Amino acid sequence: MATDRIDETDACSSEPERSGSTDRSSGPTCPSCEMLMYKRHCKYVCPQHGVVIDCSDPFL
Repeated sequence: MATDRIDETDACSSEPERSGSTDRSSGPTCPSCEMLMYKRHCKYVCPQHGVVIDCSDPFL
């Protein structure tokens, strides 16, 4: 029973990272600072520079 509670707690603690509309694991790097960008809606966003790449850009 205690093991089940630990598993539930672990699942709940990682939930906020997966929820929402951002994904930091699959984005390209920023051409200016080379930080990992995250995808938000139809854009790639650099944490320092803001939106850098839009999905309408032809070079994606």
